[in-house]
Amino acid sequence: MAYDGKVMREALQRFEEDKQRRASQTEARRQRIYREIPRLEAIEKELRGTMARIMTEALRHGEDPAPALLRIRTENAMLQQERAELLAEHGYAADALEDKPRCALCGDTGYCGGKMCACLQKYYAQEQIKSLSSLLDVGSQSFDTFGLEWYDTKPGESGRSPRQLMERNLAVCQSYAAHFGEKPENLLLDGAPGLGKTFLSACIARVVSEDGFSVVYDTAVHVFARCESAKFRGDEEPDAAVDVLRYESCDLLILDDLGTEMTTNFVQSALYQLVNGRLLAGKSTIISTNLTPAQLESRYGAAIWSRLQGEYTVLAFAGEDIRKLKRMMR
Repeated sequence: MAYDGKVMREALQRFEEDKQRRASQTEARRQRIYREIPRLEAIEKELRGTMARIMTEALRHGEDPAPALLRIRTENAMLQQERAELLAEHGYAADALEDKPRCALCGDTGYCGGKMCACLQKYYAQEQIKSLSSLLDVGSQSFDTFGLEWYDTKPGESGRSPRQLMERNLAVCQSYAAHFGEKPENLLLDGAPGLGKTFLSACIARVVSEDGFSVVYDTAVHVFARCESAKFRGDEEPDAAVDVLRYESCDLLILDDLGTEMTTNFVQSALYQLVNGRLLAGKSTIISTNLTPAQLESRYGAAIWSRLQGEYTVLAFAGEDIRKLKRMMR
């Protein structure tokens, strides 16, 4: 699983900030208890000094340290018993003074067994959704709110109604999101503007992000501009190369509005490298476009269209512009 470096830095920062806040809250609670029960602070100091006393006894020359060590252990047990009784008398739990980690699996380190712990993955998912929300309406758009009622039930030229087409598209996208990561899968969403391509892309992005996978969403115009900057103006715009690496390495790339960019030889080459490179790397991609399959082949060439046609599930979107329909309803 690949992680976006920028998102990970934000996640780690918030993870550490929350850990520090919990530690401060624990210390404040501890000091409050000490003020209420001063004897507890003295007990804690005596217990913390145990290791030094044990080392001192163990290093003495010419004496058997066993009796002294036994005495220290006995004294410690008595102190611990006294501490427990004092806490209980004042209505506190036996572990009220302890700094307990929120995550029992990793002890709040964020990593367990050399892998990222689920607790840190949750922070990553939250930060990624926040990042995606600046471009997509990930927060409010979900499969449950996708309105099939906006699509006509009258059969079209294909013999299927827009409603039937969209019922299939919705089912495919739901399955894609639910089973993401099991194997590389790619989607090509084509159709006129305002038919729900970006909406369903946002729904997929939300589910996949919540499952801990890295998702990068960007428009074709911006993606190819960053690719051009990385190739020809790398010294002036070093961040462009970082963006291109994100496009190439993320678990899911959502390339929106393919065809709105000015298509040049460079763009054709960059698109081929991006599509082919991600296929070879086993990375999943979603591409949305207002172009028809014939227009895609004409604009980008047979080599690119062959890969899109052979390696992508093509979902045709049909119907009337939903944004216009909603405005008419106001």
